[in-house]
Amino acid sequence: MTSRIVNRTNSRDILSALAISAALLWAAPAHALTQAEIGDLQGPERQKILEDGARKEGKVTIYSGMIVDQALRPITEAFMKKYPYIKAEYWRADSNKIVQKILAEARAKSIVADVAESTSLSEPLIKANVVLPFNSPQLEAYPADYRDPRRFWGATRFSYFGVAYNTNMIKAADAPKSYEDLLDPKWKGKLAWREGSDSGNLLFITNIIMEMGEQKADAYFQKLAQQKIVNFTGSARTLVNNVMSGEYPMALNIFLHHPVISAQKGAPVAALPLQPVPSLNGTVLFVKGAPNPHAAMLLIDYMLSKEGQATLEAADYLPAHPDASTNAILASIIPKKAGLKENFITPQKLFDLNDKAEDALKKYFKN
Repeated sequence: MTSRIVNRTNSRDILSALAISAALLWAAPAHALTQAEIGDLQGPERQKILEDGARKEGKVTIYSGMIVDQALRPITEAFMKKYPYIKAEYWRADSNKIVQKILAEARAKSIVADVAESTSLSEPLIKANVVLPFNSPQLEAYPADYRDPRRFWGATRFSYFGVAYNTNMIKAADAPKSYEDLLDPKWKGKLAWREGSDSGNLLFITNIIMEMGEQKADAYFQKLAQQKIVNFTGSARTLVNNVMSGEYPMALNIFLHHPVISAQKGAPVAALPLQPVPSLNGTVLFVKGAPNPHAAMLLIDYMLSKEGQATLEAADYLPAHPDASTNAILASIIPKKAGLKENFITPQKLFDLNDKAEDALKKYFKN
């Protein structure tokens, strides 16, 4: 009889131990997920797992090309209001510097960035194997072109490029109406464009190659080189400011929203889209080795959400979310709204054509 009691007790103990072990095994993945697994999370438990992990991390760092006071600070502050237990820090630079900094951190095995966001930075980081693919439920609302089929990026914002000219120096009737018009001898010595940026003269050249084909583009560049375009090394915003001050009568391939916003404030500048209007999308990426991966995914979700995109719209950026609103004064530069032909250059296409654009730049515009 005693033996049966002991056996029953042992059985209960064994069953209890097995139940506890099973519970621990069930709970363990939420605390021991790899970064890749965090990026791949899906399903109803995803949000809770991310929030629980982010509470322990307490911080997230983003490197971005967005202007600090205009957009980067507002969107991180809105994120912290939504998740008050996460401190969001940021570092602002152009795309090339962001790429260089993340690569340097990767080489030193001392990653600081959790999230990276800007235009023309995704492909260099993907090729360098310093970012990871991710899932975000927010991407389900986006068109296929606005999300990477490899799952490395989602579109955060759009930029449209064209001409800015000083309205005190050039009448609207005399301004160029096409890329061919830029070859008119009257513009010789009066044009400037940015160099050292994928969204400057290299984007202009890429757009022409895609529109005309290599042979016709080559002939076009040969003629355009006779215009003696000034290679400007400052920022896109500074170049537009210099057009406003009269230092340069006209600038090529600037962000079209810059002169539109300045003109609204009374500046002597106008935006001029030339067709096809080249466009680029900003991308958000999940940095490999991110010290705060749970918080990183929450920030990525927020930036892609309609709520986060509304913050960008309020900052006079052009949000990528198909349901997000756009500032009415910017409608004239958005091809879909203005009835203009657009050439959306995906990050992959921009990267693939970079060597040809560099070759044309060196051949015709560096002498």
